[in-house]
Amino acid sequence: MSLPALEWQIGNQNTLILYFPPPMTLDKQKKCWALADMIEPMDDVSEVVIGMNSLSVFSSAKTWRAFENLQTRLSTLLDDIPEKSINGKHIEIPVNYGGKYGPDLAPMAQALGISVESLVQRHTSATYTVYFIGFQPGFPYLGGLSKDLYFPRHATPRTQVPAGSVGIGGEQTGIYPFASPGGWQLLGQTDTALFDLANASPTLLTAGDTLCFRALDIYD
Repeated sequence: MSLPALEWQIGNQNTLILYFPPPMTLDKQKKCWALADMIEPMDDVSEVVIGMNSLSVFSSAKTWRAFENLQTRLSTLLDDIPEKSINGKHIEIPVNYGGKYGPDLAPMAQALGISVESLVQRHTSATYTVYFIGFQPGFPYLGGLSKDLYFPRHATPRTQVPAGSVGIGGEQTGIYPFASPGGWQLLGQTDTALFDLANASPTLLTAGDTLCFRALDIYD
């Protein structure tokens, strides 16, 4: 099945934003990974930042005409973008679900009309792909969440989410590497460090890696 066309818009005088329309999919993300590789070596490109089914292209063009020329060159790439598959590593993330570790687990299960055990089983049965790292150092934006677990973020974010919290926000699940404010529904918590400066590679996960969650215990 063919994908919808990648669209683009001007972010500001130095930035172009390229994006696929919703819904987000791994096939679209693979196109973004490939397109980033194609764009980064181009003249007048200073940086390419991968987002969720999107790219931000930062230009070093000195004039508006040079910036317009970059737009034209990018437009010629959008009709025939290959997919890029990344053979990343696979990580298992052990999680304590519910109770003080996951205060939103029981309310979310009730809202979905399923048991807590069923919610945990569905969350742990999937294999997730890291689309990109953002928000915090080491924070993985993951694709692969079952549609029946899509759930909106809190209308009012918490002022403090503990490090290691595992949550759901909209169509995604993820892990907070550090304590911070956050609006995701908190299901549990892991002791696995996602970012450690003492390691040769401080970030545990990178784009293209896969992971699964394993329930250590489920608390009331």
